[in-house]
Amino acid sequence: MIFHDAVGRIEGEAAGRFFAKLLVAGCLSMERNISIKPDSLDAELSGSLRRGSLKIFFGSAPGVGKTYSMLQEARALLKTGADVVCGIVETHGRSETDALLEGIETISRKHIDYRGRTIEEFDLDAALSRKPEILLVDELAHTNAPGSRHKKRWQDVNELLSTGIDVFTTLNVQHIESLNDVVAQITGIPVRETVPDMVLQRADSLKLVDLSADELIQRMKEGKVYLPAQTRQALRFFFRKGNLTALRELTLRQVAEQVDSEMKRYRLDKGVKGIWPARERILVLVGPNPMGIRLIRSARRMAGALHAEWIVLHVESPGEHPLSQAKERILSDHMKLAETLGAQTAVLSGVSVPDTILDFARERNISKIIVGKPTHPPWRDKIFGSLLEDVVRGSGDIDVYVITGDPTTGSSDRSTPGERKRGRIRDWIYSLGMVAAITGSSLSLRPVLSIVDIVMLFLLGIVLVARYSREAPSLVAIGLSVASMDYFFIPPINSFAVSDIRYLGTFAVMFIVGFVINRLTFRLRHQEEETRRREERTRVLYTLSRELSRLRSRKEVCQAALRHIDDHFEGETKILFFGTEAKTEIVSSSGSEPLTESEAAVAQWVFSHQEKAGTGTDTLPDAEALYVPLNGPTRRIGVLRLRRDKVLPPLDGRSFPFLENIGNLTGIGLERSLLEEEHVSALVENEKERIRNTLLSSVSHDLRTPLGVITGAASTLVSQSSSLSPDHRTELEWTIVKESRRLTRLIENVLGLTRLEAGVIVLNKNLISLEEIIGSALSRIGTQGSTHPVSVDLPPLPLVEADELLVSQVVSNLLENAIQHTPTGTRLSIRAWSEEGRKNPQIHVVVEDRGPGVPEEKERTIFAKLPEERERPSSGLGLGLPLAKTILSLHGGSIWLENNPGSGVAFHFTLPSENSRQTDLRQEVDP
Repeated sequence: MIFHDAVGRIEGEAAGRFFAKLLVAGCLSMERNISIKPDSLDAELSGSLRRGSLKIFFGSAPGVGKTYSMLQEARALLKTGADVVCGIVETHGRSETDALLEGIETISRKHIDYRGRTIEEFDLDAALSRKPEILLVDELAHTNAPGSRHKKRWQDVNELLSTGIDVFTTLNVQHIESLNDVVAQITGIPVRETVPDMVLQRADSLKLVDLSADELIQRMKEGKVYLPAQTRQALRFFFRKGNLTALRELTLRQVAEQVDSEMKRYRLDKGVKGIWPARERILVLVGPNPMGIRLIRSARRMAGALHAEWIVLHVESPGEHPLSQAKERILSDHMKLAETLGAQTAVLSGVSVPDTILDFARERNISKIIVGKPTHPPWRDKIFGSLLEDVVRGSGDIDVYVITGDPTTGSSDRSTPGERKRGRIRDWIYSLGMVAAITGSSLSLRPVLSIVDIVMLFLLGIVLVARYSREAPSLVAIGLSVASMDYFFIPPINSFAVSDIRYLGTFAVMFIVGFVINRLTFRLRHQEEETRRREERTRVLYTLSRELSRLRSRKEVCQAALRHIDDHFEGETKILFFGTEAKTEIVSSSGSEPLTESEAAVAQWVFSHQEKAGTGTDTLPDAEALYVPLNGPTRRIGVLRLRRDKVLPPLDGRSFPFLENIGNLTGIGLERSLLEEEHVSALVENEKERIRNTLLSSVSHDLRTPLGVITGAASTLVSQSSSLSPDHRTELEWTIVKESRRLTRLIENVLGLTRLEAGVIVLNKNLISLEEIIGSALSRIGTQGSTHPVSVDLPPLPLVEADELLVSQVVSNLLENAIQHTPTGTRLSIRAWSEEGRKNPQIHVVVEDRGPGVPEEKERTIFAKLPEERERPSSGLGLGLPLAKTILSLHGGSIWLENNPGSGVAFHFTLPSENSRQTDLRQEVDP
């Protein structure tokens, strides 16, 4: 019987994330002039918005035919050409079910070794790798074996759906989380494997597989459900007719709620009038006791029936003891269960718990409050007041529902006897020792003390005990103080008898005052601890936010966040960034050792699915650390990894939100640093593009002159070859040679400058003499140097560590520059000397001429690469000097010019000598 078959809907949250990403990508593409291809856009659409559909075959009990019905539909789809694969199906030895599996591709099961035996489980990774159109996954409520990626199979299914795979699965009504305790009451058998209600609510299709109780019992007797031995036991307990009828009613009601929700959704989508004008809001009050589980489940059922929002609230009172680690875990489990069932959660603190609850209820427009029945003795309400009575009296128009707790759930304290013993022995010793010390000191000073003084000393002891011990030892200390006062100091001495009845009033006042002091001290103590804890967390967040606002680089942001997390959580923290080509960058607070393969897989899963996993979570709980996704406002940033020593207590319910808050701040800071890096990178790319375009424009202009001269001379030689005289022909030929060499030097300078700045050329440094470098440079200029005599003055010099070809080009460029800018016949000189007295010994070289010199306003721009930053030389682009500066910078040297006092200009440059290497070695050996 098909009650409900809905069409899959695109998740609004995923769509919002995609369009935010698309907007940012569009802005970046406009800035960088990058186009977005339609096929990549389609891929992004399909990857971000396509979510697989979930179809649940829903039944009231095992044996109604859910798996059989699922396989029948799968075979029908196979005949239409659909890609249907069996992930895991439990046939339980039923021949009819086995027959339906024939012909359906089945994924091999994964074998997990656990406590000496091998367990077969669904292979999630194999299913994701195969990625069929439709995957059959039986028994949605199944608990996976330890060591699996997820704790529950419904989490496996959720990951399959997120990758776009459609899933068929089966589920019984007793496995729904909010109905768990109801089913236990009906059948008397608690069900441990449950599925959150949100999984059922998000199902795209719900197919009811129904059988009457009599038909199911008959199938049981025929051996179509269990083996004969199991059948007899099942019929005696779970499969009684009354149980099956009640479960069937729950199933029909659950399906009816789903149909009703779909109807209301349809009316809302179509604009049908007549919907409710206001929504119900339910508030559930929970504490660190097992009753909270029943309250939460009851509230979920009520909220589902009324289509109401619901909130789970815990209020801390400064007058109460701080929660133990065991109670912190219970409260944390309650909050996790509530969030799993779709509730909002809140934790508040207030001096008056009833007033805090009612103020919150009125602020959130709560219509119903659910509270548990008190289980403590009535006398406590007479002395301390009743929370239930105060809430009921102050509720006004708010309905208050009182629900009984489940006595079979267990004790509220999960701590071991050893933990309780270690935590209380010290308090008892301190309490009894304080009373004994006050009594002994009062006895020794009895001759000089009055009764009033002794009473004050006992009250002082009560204050000290209340300040440093638990509630029970403190109350005992009050009683013992009154008894000691009576026995040792009130006549008759050494007797509990009282000779004067007025002392009974003294004892009563002493007990009441001690009790009031005890309560006030506990309240202040708890309030102080809670204030200190909140102040510490607020301080951490405030300090971190201030630091991140000043930091710019990604490394600085990571180090600041890691330092705060390490200090607060006492663990080893890493931030992981996932780049292209499966490369993972790790920023760590304590070394950069790589992750193991399994831990890296956990981190990759968290980054891909944007859900926390690892220690303390339901996803991959056997991992060595806790992994939390780091997200910025518009993008995924990375993963935060926190590993704590096993001797430390697990993180409580408050620590997870605090860690996520730190992660959110870190994500915002990292995204800002990434955006700045991208902005700087874009500016650099734009500047490179501008320089490239300018150089190309200038080179194309400067190439025209030598090319024009070469073309003219060659054309003359070709067209007028017979009429040219030998001298004229020789002159034209030398013109072609000279301009060709000029063109070659221009191209070499441009290519050399480009390759050096791009890092393409690797320096080939060797120890070489300066004489060889200058000789090579003089050979390079060839006949061009014949018009300008060159004098060389080189004393004996140490060798230089340099690339001979590149430094020779520096010298030849300086000589050619001098030849181009001085009249014919001007003498050029090269001289050098060694500067060994410096910290870094070097060779100083000077190339000078006697020409007109360089104007003062051009001295600062003469080494610039761009023509627009300096005046274009008459002979061309003039890249010789910029190229020389770049080469010398790569060698660790420098270059500058000085105008001579008379005339001409001197170009100075330096190179490290061989003695500089020896100096560096001496510094390394003897720092």
